[in-house]
Amino acid sequence: MDELPVLNQNKKWKLSYAAVSSLTKDDLKVYFAQLIETHSWSTVKLDRNGLQFFYKHTLERQWEWLNIVKPPQVKRIPDIITHQQIGQLITATHSLRYQVFFLVLYTMGLRLSEALQLTVNDIDSHTLQVHIREGKGGKDRLIPLPERTLTALRYYWVTHRHPVLLFPRVGQTQQASMQCTPMDKGSVQKALKKVITELGIKKNISPHSLRHCFATHLLEQGMDLRSLQILLGHNSLNTTAKYTQLTSIKQKDNVLALNALTDKLLIQWEML
Repeated sequence: MDELPVLNQNKKWKLSYAAVSSLTKDDLKVYFAQLIETHSWSTVKLDRNGLQFFYKHTLERQWEWLNIVKPPQVKRIPDIITHQQIGQLITATHSLRYQVFFLVLYTMGLRLSEALQLTVNDIDSHTLQVHIREGKGGKDRLIPLPERTLTALRYYWVTHRHPVLLFPRVGQTQQASMQCTPMDKGSVQKALKKVITELGIKKNISPHSLRHCFATHLLEQGMDLRSLQILLGHNSLNTTAKYTQLTSIKQKDNVLALNALTDKLLIQWEML
């Protein structure tokens, strides 16, 4: 097995046709496990594709183990902006509908699709709750509605008076009651990107980032993970727990701990 070559290196096979054709699933698992540790993912993919071609066109056999090699999962930490920057973002947004929409995304921690699908009937102004219907995984949930957000929604709704949608596509009014097409996702993303650029914020901020900010800022204010999990509609508490590493309080604690650890070191040298 050690002599099986890397296919994309343009080297000749060091194993005979019979030997290659007799490789087992376990042989391939070991080979690719070793390859992943020493080569880039692009190299691994080329080897996998080469073997797949060899099995299909030379051996005329079905490649049964296509999923043996899977790309490494990249776990990125989302960019977060401060509570003050959120206020600046909403203030600097030129269009009222985007101003209110960004306020809704942030103050209720909604996904972009959830906010776009909000209807007049989803808002309960008496209990100050919003009914989120068919969120991720097809789940409904009830979330609190801040009074300030309710006031903004009422103010914006008067500008279009759509009988169903809170954020209808431009041009749909109360006369177009049969048209229930929500605001375009692309227009929301474009509007946010524009204001982020104008404010000089260099971080990668998208509409979904406002949901991340919502979660992070609530943790900083002392909300417990279980309550936040319910608000966000997460299945697992582990998903919600990732936001703990994003809070400035947690980062400050980490800095203090690291400095305390470093200061305890007994090192003697001359500082030039």
